Amino acid sequence: MKNIVILISGRGSNMEAIVDTCASEQWPARIAAVISNKAAAGGLQFAASRGIPTAVLDHKAFDTREAFDAELARVIDGYQPDLVVLAGFIRILTEGFVRHFEGRMLNIHPSLLPAFPGLHTHERAIEAGCKLAGATVHFVTPDLDHGPIVAQAAVPVLADDTEASLSARVLKQEHVIYPRAVRWFVEDALTLDQNRVTHKQGTTQLLIGD
Repeated sequence: MKNIVILISGRGSNMEAIVDTCASEQWPARIAAVISNKAAAGGLQFAASRGIPTAVLDHKAFDTREAFDAELARVIDGYQPDLVVLAGFIRILTEGFVRHFEGRMLNIHPSLLPAFPGLHTHERAIEAGCKLAGATVHFVTPDLDHGPIVAQAAVPVLADDTEASLSARVLKQEHVIYPRAVRWFVEDALTLDQNRVTHKQGTTQLLIGD
């Protein structure tokens, strides 16, 4: 039984998808805690309603990013995590924090990495004339949005797409591939060799949505 700790800053819709899928598919895992850097994060109420322990660590209470990350790592380690999942956690993490959880921390980014790391991904995809957009689940490394890719979901960019409409369609696919990727990790189904992640049974790591 593996312990999963999920970090959020807001509603945590991907956290909700992971919690629900873990329960419905009966993974050999439990959500050990949901932690937020914002007390008003809506996802905390959802987690509490499911009986999941929650914690709040306000980054504004710390003088430096390093001090916050050190305390956050201490709090996370209290739950003995096998996996840390970033689900809308709006913080740039220090190298020391990332190294501490290296190989056992996942993030989802709303673009087909390595394209469009950073912010405003959907707007940038539309402006660039991309015919496909999507989301990427990846292992977290000190290089922002550049870790080894676990899974991707792609959707077409429609002629009348706006940032909002494209974002909504991509988010729908995020709620599919993120739980799937977490389950693969829990079941030890992934092989990480340098910068390449493969599924041991050859299961496709690409989802094509609409």
